[in-house]
Amino acid sequence: MRNYHARKMDKEAIYPYQAWKITEEEFLLENNHHNEAIFALGNGYMGLRGTVEEDYPGSEKTTTPGFYINGVYASEEIIYGEEAPNLPKNGQTMINLADWSEMNLYINEEKLNLLKGKILDYKRELDLKQGLLKRHILWEDRQGRKIEINITRLISLSREHIGAIRYQFKAVNFSGKISLNSAINGDVSNHHHLRNKKALEVIESEVDTKSGYLLHNVKSTKFKIAYVVEHLIVGQTKEKCESKKRSSENRIDWIFEISASQGEKYTIDKIVGVNHSQEKGENPLSDARASAARASISGFENLIEEQAEFMTGYWQDVDVKIEGDDALQQAFRFNAFHILQAAGKDGQTSVAAKGISGEYYEGHYFWDTESYVLPFYAFQRPEVARNLLLFRYNTLAQARENAKRMKLDGVLFPWRTINGEEASGFFMGSTVQYHINADIAYALNLYYQVSRDQEFMENYGLEILIETARMWLSLGSYIPMKDNKFCFNTVCGPDEYKPGVDNNAYTNYMAKFNLDITVKMAEIIKKEAPEKYNRLSERIDLTDNEIANMKEIKEDIYLPYNEKLEITPQDDSFLYKNPIEVDNIPEEELPLVKNWHPLIIWRYQVIKQADVMLLMLQLGNQFSQDLKIRNYDYYEPKTTHDSSLSPAIYSIIASEIGYKNQAYNYFMQTARLDLDDYNENAYQGVHTACMGGTWLSLVQGFGGMRMFNGNLYFHPHLPDGWDSYQFRLRFKGSQIEVTIKENIVKYMLISGDKVEFKHYDQVIVLEESHLAEEVQI
Repeated sequence: MRNYHARKMDKEAIYPYQAWKITEEEFLLENNHHNEAIFALGNGYMGLRGTVEEDYPGSEKTTTPGFYINGVYASEEIIYGEEAPNLPKNGQTMINLADWSEMNLYINEEKLNLLKGKILDYKRELDLKQGLLKRHILWEDRQGRKIEINITRLISLSREHIGAIRYQFKAVNFSGKISLNSAINGDVSNHHHLRNKKALEVIESEVDTKSGYLLHNVKSTKFKIAYVVEHLIVGQTKEKCESKKRSSENRIDWIFEISASQGEKYTIDKIVGVNHSQEKGENPLSDARASAARASISGFENLIEEQAEFMTGYWQDVDVKIEGDDALQQAFRFNAFHILQAAGKDGQTSVAAKGISGEYYEGHYFWDTESYVLPFYAFQRPEVARNLLLFRYNTLAQARENAKRMKLDGVLFPWRTINGEEASGFFMGSTVQYHINADIAYALNLYYQVSRDQEFMENYGLEILIETARMWLSLGSYIPMKDNKFCFNTVCGPDEYKPGVDNNAYTNYMAKFNLDITVKMAEIIKKEAPEKYNRLSERIDLTDNEIANMKEIKEDIYLPYNEKLEITPQDDSFLYKNPIEVDNIPEEELPLVKNWHPLIIWRYQVIKQADVMLLMLQLGNQFSQDLKIRNYDYYEPKTTHDSSLSPAIYSIIASEIGYKNQAYNYFMQTARLDLDDYNENAYQGVHTACMGGTWLSLVQGFGGMRMFNGNLYFHPHLPDGWDSYQFRLRFKGSQIEVTIKENIVKYMLISGDKVEFKHYDQVIVLEESHLAEEVQI
C-alpha cells in the first residue's frame, strides 16, 4: 500500500475518545471553523452550524455562521466563459437564513467575551446518545466577577420545525445586574457561491417583550421563511427579570435584565418555530406560530425527553458496537448521528453532499445519496430510504426536461440539484455522468429487495425504472467496429478524471442492470397488478414492443474485457493513456483537481475515485474472485482517492479479496475523516456520503454482507486489534443482529418472521425471536 494515504492518518486526534460524546475542552477562536461543522445540529428539515451563542466582532475569518433549510434555495443565472447550446441556464444554491441562535450576556455593561477576562473552566460537548449540544463556561471578567453558564441546544428530531436553546447562568461571587440579549438576525448572506449576496429580504416582522417573528422572502425563488421566537422565563427567574425589546428592519433583540443574587441559578429558554413555503395559499407564518406555541406549552424539558426517546429508538436500530477501538466506536456514532441529521424525510428533499452542516457544494444532492447513504437507511430505517427515492419520483418532470435538453428519451437525472433541475454548468462532470440513472435504478432495486415494498414499486418505482431505461436505449447505439455490440459513447463513470470516454465499464454494466431489472419488474407488476400497469402504460405510452426492445438490447450491451491483461478496462481509452506512478506525484500537488489542468489529468492513467472497484461491489456476483484481484491490483496504484467517496469502496473490495491490511487502512481514512479533519476541509461541512461509506466498509467489508437477487450473504472477519463488533440489519420486514468475535459469529433474530441467509457456504435459518445461532468463521 502506498505511503501517501498513511501520512494523512498521522494527525493527532482533535477530540478525546469518548463512546457517546464529542468534547471541545478549550475555547480557541482558530478552531471555530472546524467545530462549527462538527457541532452542527439538524433534523433533515433544517440545520444549524455549531457557532457559539455570543458573537465576536472581527472574527469573520474564523467563523461562518449558518442556518439552512433543506431544499430552500436561491437561483442565479449560470455565467459561462463561452456560451454553447443547451447548457443549463440557472443554478441553485442553498441559502443561509436568519441567525436565531445569538445570545449575548452582560455583567452590568461588560459583555461576556472569552477572549478577555479569564476562562476558569470550559467544555462543549455533542451528546450523541441524547442528540443535544451542551456548553459549560466558568468565566471571570476584568473586575474579578465570576459567572457560571450552562447552555443546552437542540434541533428537535420529533418536531421538525423546532429549535431551542436553554441558557442558564449563576453569579458565583457577586450580586448585581446581569443582562441577556437574545436576538434573531435577518441581515445575513451566504459566505460562498452566491454572487447576489443580498438574496433575502425581510418583508414582515413583529416584536413583543418575550416573543416576535421575522418573515423572509428569497428574492429569486419566492420562498417565504417564517421564524417565530418565544422566550420562556423559567421558575424564580420571573421574579427578578425585566424584559425589553428593540427592532430594526432586519433584526429583533430581546433584553432580559435580571437582578441576580449570588449563588442563584437563572434560566431563560428560547423556542424557535421555523416553516417555509413556496406554494401559493400556504401560510408559513401561521404554521411557525403554531409550531412554536405547541413547543412552548410542552416546555424545554419535554423537548429534551422527546429527543432522548427518539435517539433511543434510533440507536437501537443503527448503533454499531465496537469492542477494542475507542476511536472507531466514537467515529461510528458521530457519523451515524450526522447521517440522521442530513436526510430529508418528506419525499420532497434528499441528502446534500454536506448535509445541512455547511453551504459548500451549495446544498446540492448528488448520486452519492443513492450509492452511499441510501443503503445505510435501506437496511436500518427503510422508511427513510423510501422517502429519498420519492424525491426522485417527485422530480421526474424535471428529469424528463433534462433528457430533452440532451436529445434523449425518458429521463436524465441531474448530477447536482436541489429542485430536480441540473444545477451544474460544468458539463465535463455533470451531464456526461449518465450512470446516475442506473445508480438510482440500483438503489430502487436495493430498497425493493430489502423491504419487499410492492406498493412502492407499483405506484412509483416502475415508472422511474421505465423512464431511466428509455434513456439508455436512446443514448446507446450498435457499433460495427465493436462486433455490432450496443455501446455507450462519450460518457463519464464515477471517475471524474476521465470524462467523455467510450464504453466506461461501470456505465455499461450498470446500464445493462438498469434494463434488466426494468424488464423483470414490468413483468411482475403486469402480472400481479394489471390495472396499475395498464394505467401507467397509458400515461407514459409504454408498449409491449418497447419492453421487448429493452429485453433484446440488454443482451447486446458491450461489456469491456481485456484478454491480454485479463482485467476489466475502465473504458476504451484508459489502457492506452500514459502510465504514471501516483506515489511519484508530490503530495502538495494533490488533489489533482485543484492543481493540474484537466487536460493533464486526462492524458494519464490516473483515477480520482473508485470506478471499476465500485462495479466490483455493486454487481459483485457477476465477477470471479480472480478477476476482482487482478482489477484491484491494476487500479489501486493508479487511484489518488481525491474524492472522499473512494477509500470505503477500496476497503470493501480489499476485505473481500483477502488484503486485510489494505482494507483496514482504507477503512481508517473514512471513519474519522471529519473528526480528525484529515483533508483539512471539514469546516466546509461534514462529508455525508463518506459517513455512509464508513458503515458500508464495516458491514460489507469486514462483515462481508452482500445481497444479490434478494438473497443475503455474509463472509465476516474480525480486524486485528478488535475484540468484537456488532450491527443490526432489517431484511424483508425482520431485524437481525450480527456479532463477530475472533472465531465465532452470532446471528440473532431481533424481530419479525423467519430469516434465511448464507454464512459462507452454510445456510442459516433464524426462526424464533431472540434465539441466536453461533457459527465458526
